[in-house]
Amino acid sequence: MRHARRCANRSGGECSCTPTFQAQVWSARDRKPIRKTFPTVAGALAWRQETQVALRRGTLRAPTATTLAEAAEAWLCGAEAGIIRTRSGDRYKPSALRSYRHALQSKILPELGRLRLSAIRRNDLQDLVDRMVAAGRSPSTVRNTILPLRAIYRRAIDRDQLAVNPTLKLRLPAVRGKRDRVARADEAVNLLAVLPPEDRALWATALYGGLRRGELQALEWTDINLDDALIHVNRSWDHKAGVIPPKSRAGERRVPITNALRQHLLTHRLRQGRRGQKGFVFANSNGRPFDQESFSPEPERYGGPKDSNQSPFTNAVTPMPRS
Repeated sequence: MRHARRCANRSGGECSCTPTFQAQVWSARDRKPIRKTFPTVAGALAWRQETQVALRRGTLRAPTATTLAEAAEAWLCGAEAGIIRTRSGDRYKPSALRSYRHALQSKILPELGRLRLSAIRRNDLQDLVDRMVAAGRSPSTVRNTILPLRAIYRRAIDRDQLAVNPTLKLRLPAVRGKRDRVARADEAVNLLAVLPPEDRALWATALYGGLRRGELQALEWTDINLDDALIHVNRSWDHKAGVIPPKSRAGERRVPITNALRQHLLTHRLRQGRRGQKGFVFANSNGRPFDQESFSPEPERYGGPKDSNQSPFTNAVTPMPRS
C-alpha cells in the first residue's frame, strides 16, 4: 500500500488519503524488479499474476531506460559504420540509410521518440499508421516509414533487450502499383529516335540492358566487352557516397549486348574520342558520372507537349528484342 506524501499515516496517524497499491515481481532474467501501481488491490494482484506467467513464458522483460530516439540514433550510427547489417549480412546502402533517417526524424521520432523502447505498444504504431493513411500518405510511404522501426526492434530482439516486437502484425495499406509494360522492339527504336544523339546511348543501355540508374552512372568502358557482346555490371553509384556495390548480390551480372545497343555504344565511344577508351561511359564534362537530374526526360526537350507531365519513356521498361 502506498500513501500520499501528506497523508497522516506517514506520521503515525490514521490514513487521510486514498492509497494506491504497488505490485512487484522479480525478473531473474534481467536481475531487477518490475513494479506497477494500481488503484485497487484486485488490479495489483491480477497484474502480478499475469506478469509472473509472462516472465515464465519469456514474453516480458523488465523495462529499459533507452528511448526510441536514443535507440534510433545508435542503430543509424552502427549501420553507417557497417557494424549493423542486413539480414543477408550485407551493408546497408547509403541511400537506404538516408531514407531511414528521414523517415525517423520527420514522421516517427516527433511523436514517439521520447517514449522508452520497451513502452511502445503495437497500438501506438497502429495509431501512427492510421493517422498517416488519414492524412493522405501513399501506401508505399507508410510502409517505408515502418521499415526503420522494424530494423531497430529486430536488432533489440536479437540482442535479447526486448521480449515483444510491436512492429509485427501491423495493418498496413496495400501497395497497388501499376504493372510494368515491356516495350516492343520497334517501339524502342522510335523512343530512342526522339532523343538528342548524345543521349541515345544512355537510354539505349537502360532499355536494352535493363541497367538501373546507379549502375549506368558507375558503368566504365572497361566493363563493356564489345567483342564478346557483354556488359559486366559489378558496381553502382550513390550521389553522396560514390561507388558502391550493386543493389543486391544478384546485381553483379553479365548483360548481353544486342546489335541495336552495340551500334549506340560504338557511336557514343566515337563521339567521346580518346575519352571513350577508359573512365565512365556516361560522364559529364568533368569526367564524373552524369548527374541524374540532367538526364531526366523532359517532354519539351524530346518533342513532347510543354504542359505534359508524361515523358516519352512512360511505361517503357525493357524492349523485347525480335530475333
